[in-house]
Amino acid sequence: MTLALVLAYFCVLFAISRLTARRATNDTFFRGERRSPWWLVAFGMVGASISGVTFVSVPGMVLTSNMAYLQLCIGFIFGYLAVAFVLLPVYYKLNLTSVYSYLGQRLGHRSYKTGAWFFLLSKMCGAALKFYVVCMILGASTGSGGDWGGLRFVLVTVVMVMLIWLYTRQGGIRTLVFTDTFQTLCLFTALGLIIYEVMGQMDFSLSEAVRAVAADERSRVFVMDDWASPWNFWKQLLSGLFIVVVMTGLDQDMMQKNLTCKSLRDAQKDMCTYGLAFLPANFLFLALGVLLAQYFEAQGIALPAKGDELLPMFVQGDEAALAGGSSFFTLHSSLFTLFLIGILAASFSSADSALTSLTTSYCVDICQRENDERLRRRVHVVMCVCFAGFILLFNAVNSKSLIDAIYTIVSYTYGPLLGLFVFGLFTKREVRDRFVPYVCVASPLLCYAIDTIAKQQFGYHFGYELLLLNGLLTFLGLLLLRRD
Repeated sequence: MTLALVLAYFCVLFAISRLTARRATNDTFFRGERRSPWWLVAFGMVGASISGVTFVSVPGMVLTSNMAYLQLCIGFIFGYLAVAFVLLPVYYKLNLTSVYSYLGQRLGHRSYKTGAWFFLLSKMCGAALKFYVVCMILGASTGSGGDWGGLRFVLVTVVMVMLIWLYTRQGGIRTLVFTDTFQTLCLFTALGLIIYEVMGQMDFSLSEAVRAVAADERSRVFVMDDWASPWNFWKQLLSGLFIVVVMTGLDQDMMQKNLTCKSLRDAQKDMCTYGLAFLPANFLFLALGVLLAQYFEAQGIALPAKGDELLPMFVQGDEAALAGGSSFFTLHSSLFTLFLIGILAASFSSADSALTSLTTSYCVDICQRENDERLRRRVHVVMCVCFAGFILLFNAVNSKSLIDAIYTIVSYTYGPLLGLFVFGLFTKREVRDRFVPYVCVASPLLCYAIDTIAKQQFGYHFGYELLLLNGLLTFLGLLLLRRD
């Protein structure tokens, strides 16, 4: 059943790829020929921003931090506005294929290469972390046993990455604009039907479900009374703003689709539309988490120790409870189908765009051979191989919440990009370009040392504001390198 569903889903993606990749060139692969309708890009970008990690982890966040994650999402809105009206005009004015080309024009060749390499590292790690979820779930659903370091997990990972390569290798970003639209539709259809299933299990009408979520203590959003908490509102608001600026505005993956719009005005409409949609989308995931927690409690079932297990536990059941005679924990094949469709849609739309942007950045930024189609094909294959390798590596070493792991990596590896772009956009100073790579490597290391000392000496726990600290350290380092 699982394999048949995956193959059917892939066949739809491949059909879309065949229709959109006819007579494809490097201009099609990298820029979509600058003909994408803004509303289509906006709708697809919502799904591309929601990975398989979001689908699994965000509902479970209510067990540890209530709905405080929405504070970060509020900050996201301001971040999208900043990207739309500060960064996009610069990118369109310079007619960029890769956003890191700006660093070369503004700061110098080594600054340009440094920004590109930091993106390649950050995106490869982050995308592998996200896609790990779908590989893990598919591995679990295609056989018995729990040895995720074994052959079955390897085979699932390799096959899934190969499928992505097959439908993106020709059309690239033009294909993704259309496949993302299909996958976003699948994702939210699956999410809505899962919520409907939970409401049905609890005999809730829509109004009763809304009241139950609102009355639950886990629906608390704002944390105003604890400055030391990583979930403090102002920390989350600022962190959300800068996370979007970095993970969207300074990220080739997310910006490449926006740069396929016909004009700057269309790209700005696209950015603002899907930026506003991100808040209600994540609210639905968190509301699902509250309803699931209430359902488990009503059934007398212990909540899972890890939030990431909340939704999979509902879908697949708990073997120990089943062995004890519980009638609740049965495998609902239709529910599992919906869950799997949601996971596939979220994970594929995130991973395919990541691999396309990695290929684009390496060809355009590192090799600077934008028109070499043979190189682009070879690099795309190599990126897929590296991507699979990173997934297997993460499977071997991961030991913490997936979504926190991603944002921790982002805080350390995207911080130098934030510092580089802020220095370039908001100052008119020149830098000693040959020393920029050393500053960008030293800043995350110094940031880690400050974080460690703050925990040990002052009991202060940095949250996502590590990104701000890292960017600030890079910016200060560039000021020291300035040419007067």
